Amino acid sequence: MTSSAHRNELGEFLKARRAELTPRAVGLPDSGAPRRVKGLRREEVAQLAAISTDYYTRLEQGRMQASASALGVLARALHLDDDQRTYLYELAGKEHTRPRRRARQRVRPQLRRLLDDLSTTPAVVLGRRMDVLARNTLAAAFVTDFAAIPEKQRNYVRITFTDPAMKRLYTDWETVARTCVAQLRMEAAKYPTDPGLTGLVGELSVQDGQVRRWWGEHRVAARNIGTKTLRHPVAGDLTLDWDTFTTGTDPDQQLVVRTAEPGTPSHDGLRILASWAAGQPGSALNS
Repeated sequence: MTSSAHRNELGEFLKARRAELTPRAVGLPDSGAPRRVKGLRREEVAQLAAISTDYYTRLEQGRMQASASALGVLARALHLDDDQRTYLYELAGKEHTRPRRRARQRVRPQLRRLLDDLSTTPAVVLGRRMDVLARNTLAAAFVTDFAAIPEKQRNYVRITFTDPAMKRLYTDWETVARTCVAQLRMEAAKYPTDPGLTGLVGELSVQDGQVRRWWGEHRVAARNIGTKTLRHPVAGDLTLDWDTFTTGTDPDQQLVVRTAEPGTPSHDGLRILASWAAGQPGSALNS
């Protein structure tokens, strides 16, 4: 086939694959109302792949050449199997190189012991994509009941946007949420082919228009230090400093701790929260 014919065939292939998927199958909300097209809409595919609708439309209409990175995120968004992925890359004239599967991140026992010893300091270990890899009892009492969240869903950005309690906890929730999106942008530059990151951004972009808008602003931020004002239902109003410490064995794991100036109401509030958390049955908050 000619280059033009290849592009047209690629567009038809994309159209056929999205027609096979339902919103429910890819985790999108489905009102049950009749849809004008069979399967997913173009804008839904674009959102899942974290690319612009115009870019995807041009691909499907055979009006432009697809980049290798776009093929990768579209293959994931459309749930293509191995043969379909190979065909997609062949149509685009790109070499199909499988992204290297990264080993599952694990927190060392020594670091877990340190978390447990921080009895009056909320502390979590964040991994790639800001996944919550570990936390202590006080962090669970301070943020949310992590044990109630399926392990694969324990992501701090996802929790920030989907847990209503987070909007009540942070007095300036919008600033916190925008910073989360900016930190994800920084991660995307570091790992542009990470399918987990692409999937997370696509999922949140579809569910929340603010994520979609802020992601498009291309702001970036690193996880380092800062100060946040919070309103906790047990500990009351708190002003806490947060610091991050990178682990020596895995630079993609960071220990994040929150502390308060000694002698302040916030310092007392953390101790009140620690006493309350210790009294919960069976330490269920950190199970």
